[in-house]
Amino acid sequence: MIVEKFPREHEEKDPFKVLITTILSQRSRDENTEVSARNLFNVYENAEQLARAKPEELYELIKPSGLYKEKAERIIAVSKIILEKYGGKVPSNLEELLSLPGVGRKTANIVLHVSFGQQALAVDTHVHRISNRLGWVNTKTPEQTEEELKKILDPNLWGPVNGSMVEFGKQICRPISPKCETCFLTACCKYFKEKR
Repeated sequence: MIVEKFPREHEEKDPFKVLITTILSQRSRDENTEVSARNLFNVYENAEQLARAKPEELYELIKPSGLYKEKAERIIAVSKIILEKYGGKVPSNLEELLSLPGVGRKTANIVLHVSFGQQALAVDTHVHRISNRLGWVNTKTPEQTEEELKKILDPNLWGPVNGSMVEFGKQICRPISPKCETCFLTACCKYFKEKR
């Protein structure tokens, strides 16, 4: 299974840092997200400090992640809400997370899994693309993919499958020129059977 061959450990478990890092990761490469998160948390340690920041104070820190002006606004807005509405603690349920600006299902589910140990399935572009390519699902949107995968995957795999598919997608099942010749899933892959 992908989860065993491509494990991904999350060193950071703090809900606020995981939430903000996942916001930074939107439309960004992992390495750029890591630099931006490190820069940001070296200066601002928590929601209280970020809630008092001005967007332009974050620009240089988070620039590597791209869309830095938009992300700076979101990070400050989220920090203020967490401070004022939740007493500085990130909520641990899907509905409240989804009510935060710039937080979609993927981001919310990552926080629920990584920080709160809940069975939550985060579907990003990698999970959506690979699940369809393998033939596990036949869906048009990440939301549809999430619903269909929940029907066929053991709930214990929901959390880990995101990070594993990201790694698998970077190393083997790339968007362009997938390395089918080195893949261990060709025997049950729709794409391999149809295209090769």
